[in-house]
Amino acid sequence: MDSGLKGLEGVLAIARRGSFRAAALDLGVSTTALSHSIARLEASLGVRLFNRTTRSVSLSDAGRAFVERIAPAVAEIRGAMETAQSQRRTPAGLLRINASVQAGRAIAPLVLTFLRRFPQMQVDLVTEGRLVDIVAEGFDLGIRPADLVPRDMIALPLGQMQRHAVVASPAWVAVHGMPRTPADLPLNECIRVRLPNGALLRWPFQRDDAVTQVEAQGRLTLDEAAIARAAVLDGAGVGFFIEQDVAADIADGRLVHLLQDWTPERPGFSLYYPGRRNPSAGFTAFLGMVRKAAARDADIG
Repeated sequence: MDSGLKGLEGVLAIARRGSFRAAALDLGVSTTALSHSIARLEASLGVRLFNRTTRSVSLSDAGRAFVERIAPAVAEIRGAMETAQSQRRTPAGLLRINASVQAGRAIAPLVLTFLRRFPQMQVDLVTEGRLVDIVAEGFDLGIRPADLVPRDMIALPLGQMQRHAVVASPAWVAVHGMPRTPADLPLNECIRVRLPNGALLRWPFQRDDAVTQVEAQGRLTLDEAAIARAAVLDGAGVGFFIEQDVAADIADGRLVHLLQDWTPERPGFSLYYPGRRNPSAGFTAFLGMVRKAAARDADIG
């Protein structure tokens, strides 16, 4: 990195993430290169932009004022560069996508096809549980369940329906029996699910016209499906998942599928993005592939 635009982007990334390491990962550079770039910029300015300890990084007073002034300017420069790049007919450059873990798995085959088709493109696919502001954190696209997409975004359904699955281990079922309705669930045995926005999930159920929600009251609260799956396999209680996360366990008999007739299909993931006046050729090409894939899935469904 240098002390020009990339140096300024480095300052904004560190301010946003609160960590040199996390900012370096976002920017695709080494932590050492980013640290040297910031040191050179601070030396040229004659002020310290960040207060550093072994455990944390925070903006100094001078750094806070600096970030407030440069953030709009850097955004304008990025916009000008995107406008220029949009004139290219051949897709090239970097496309940054933020997705939940499940959505990342769903979109990965399409990303690989996209890279094979457009060898000058790069894709940075970041998967995480928290729901981020994709504009503020420098992403081009986001992928989340349809009901979590921010209202001010343009959303494109991916066309793949989802189902929830309520599961427990065979040993748990042997002790507690098979619930026939949501009302039969022992609430203190249900593992609580924390959503990306911090709220606790009320388990939704529906059969015909009957709709109900269950508030899990188990002693364990988790926000990561893989950890929840391991807990349920260990007999910790009843879990509530997106079906694809536990389908293999159900098929192999490691988990028992409960209340199947109470978990109908629901809208799946949506790809979303802010409105753009001059989208790049790569951005446009990727959206085109997503639309074709969604239409194909809809026809198959």
